[in-house]
Amino acid sequence: MALTNIACTTAKPAAKIRTLSDGGGLQLRILPTGGKSWRLAYRFDGKQRVLPIGRFPEIGLADARRERERAKTLLARGLDPAEEAKRAEREAAGSREVTFAVVAAELVEKLRREGKAASTLAKRQWLIEKACAKLGDRPVSEITPPEILTVLRLDEAAGRYETATRLRSTIGQVFRYAIATGRATSDPTRDMRGALVSPTVTNRAAILDPKRLGELLREMDSYANERSRSAVVVALRLLIATATRPGEVRGATWSEFDLDASVWTLPAARTKQRRTVRVMLASAVVEMLRHHRGFAAARRIDGGDALVFPAMGRPGRPMSENTFVMALRAMGFAADEVTAHGFRSTFSTMANESGKWSPDAIEMSLGHAIGGGDVRRAYGRHGLEDERRELARWWSDRLETLQRGADVVPLPTGRAK
Repeated sequence: MALTNIACTTAKPAAKIRTLSDGGGLQLRILPTGGKSWRLAYRFDGKQRVLPIGRFPEIGLADARRERERAKTLLARGLDPAEEAKRAEREAAGSREVTFAVVAAELVEKLRREGKAASTLAKRQWLIEKACAKLGDRPVSEITPPEILTVLRLDEAAGRYETATRLRSTIGQVFRYAIATGRATSDPTRDMRGALVSPTVTNRAAILDPKRLGELLREMDSYANERSRSAVVVALRLLIATATRPGEVRGATWSEFDLDASVWTLPAARTKQRRTVRVMLASAVVEMLRHHRGFAAARRIDGGDALVFPAMGRPGRPMSENTFVMALRAMGFAADEVTAHGFRSTFSTMANESGKWSPDAIEMSLGHAIGGGDVRRAYGRHGLEDERRELARWWSDRLETLQRGADVVPLPTGRAK
């Protein structure tokens, strides 16, 4: 006879173990101590087997019956329910050992093997360490959205909205990697969009007034009077003259430059878009670099793979990002007026406003890829090189003119008739 909830609840213990049957092998065992538990008796491969289901009333009659039907399904597929239960338990135990920190470390190693830039890896590692401080020991498959939100709120409460947003993205990347490798089934950060305060997007400060740019260039000459500062000024002038990124200048090695051909070749591993970039150099820039290389050679730090701008006292380390910041501030230019990265905007704005150059030439001079298919990109790589050389020469001349403080207009010779 089938059991009822009342019968299960009111069943009394006896001196020996009592067994109440619900049919189909499902049994409720009542111990002399009063404890009650479910089990399923079945035959598999000609042998009598028993599958423990759980304690009553934690597992009610309806739940126990569902487990019985699930076991029947496994038996119909030729699987032993007891062995499948043990396997599931082993997998659950294994998933508890796979923590967020373990998966995050694997992701960082994957990014390193893919050749991501050192700066990118450092930022990713920093964000992952922030996440691991609270989530590192948690099984990756058990982490919930509220847990992640608690971590993100720490930066949000401090007003670091951009950091909180980037942290959510990085945590999501860890979960997507866990899903791809079979350690998780979902990404909790997917359901958190809109839960954080959106950061206000602000453009990097850039000098767009030609007169003010000229003042900066003249201040550089004064700042470079101290010999210890000359390398910083050369780096800043290279940054402005080539419209490259600060990290690309700071990490430059002499082997990247072909001064005879007036070309600086940035390897893909050091560019933001992971593409090799050829930077055209004006003659004034080449001469500046030749002079700087001679100074570097005198200090015995020159060489094919030697850094063009090593950190002071640390030849194997590049000039720090703060070096640019401190130099610009020392020259009297505030953070809301100019940043090292902002010189790219300066170049782009003035080159476009001149009306002399094609948008593609300007974009490629900034290291940006041009769209339009393979044919157009191939043309951009080769056909625009002459224009880009002329653009580099024009920009160098423009900077020299601004530094002098006025456009010099040649006067006609001889007496007018």
